[in-house]
Amino acid sequence: MILILSQNQETTTNEVIKWLSLMNKKFVRVHEDEIFEVKINKNRIFIESQRNLFFLDDITSVWYRRGGLRFSRMQYSNPSVNNYMNETQYWLEDYVLKTLESKRYINKQSNNHLNKLLNLEEAKKIGLDVPKYFLAENTKEVILNKTVTKSIAENIILDSFYEDSDGIIYTSVITQEEDDDFFITFFQEKVEKDFEIRSFYLNGKTWSTAIFSQNDEQTKIDFRKYDHDKPSRNVRYNLPKHIEEKTHNLMQILDLNCGSIDFIKSGDKYFFLEVNPVGQFLGLSAVCNYSLEKEISKFL
Repeated sequence: MILILSQNQETTTNEVIKWLSLMNKKFVRVHEDEIFEVKINKNRIFIESQRNLFFLDDITSVWYRRGGLRFSRMQYSNPSVNNYMNETQYWLEDYVLKTLESKRYINKQSNNHLNKLLNLEEAKKIGLDVPKYFLAENTKEVILNKTVTKSIAENIILDSFYEDSDGIIYTSVITQEEDDDFFITFFQEKVEKDFEIRSFYLNGKTWSTAIFSQNDEQTKIDFRKYDHDKPSRNVRYNLPKHIEEKTHNLMQILDLNCGSIDFIKSGDKYFFLEVNPVGQFLGLSAVCNYSLEKEISKFL
């Protein structure tokens, strides 16, 4: 049986489940708001929430999409006992998670948060081109109109930033200096691009899409600023073999077997930007007829 860790109503998960059902593969889907208890029945470990119950030894493969397993913990009135039992419950939960991650898997709950700065360093070590970048708390070293800023954090969505909607942090060009210092910020050389590339990686294989975002001022710096009236042209694309091999090496170093990877093509160079293990890929899958949701279902 396949264990899927995801969010409520997550569209990508819904599409993969359609293929799993068509393939007659049994699965259980866990939502991010479920709270589990670890239990024993005839020497077999199972975990149970108000919505789900499954034995660990029934699980043959795991897909970590988003969210993750959460556990309830018993509380005790005696502080010493409570500390001891809290540690005991932690190790029991750790055993459950590591047992599940020993199965056939697509990504892991334990390493789903990536450090962008470390990833860029690893990419450079294996020979991928990376735009020059630096951290600063003022704009004294920033070259105006030739430098962009990005979020250091992986989460770029600000929940309820506006009264009735969320906010999104986009890549932006620095066009003017700031008078005051600010919190340490990530700056990167603005690379003049021929086009952007979004690659989807799964277990050693890569599917790539060229995104001609530079033809529209709205999407020129960040293709995620979608122009729904005049969408960017997306076409199938084959990365050079040596870039795919280096990408594969990077994913192995990061202990990831699935993810969405962004590049910029500029002249004869392919600049690595970032990797997101839970990045969106359905739109490009549909445009390029890659059927990536089917590929995931087959792997599981």
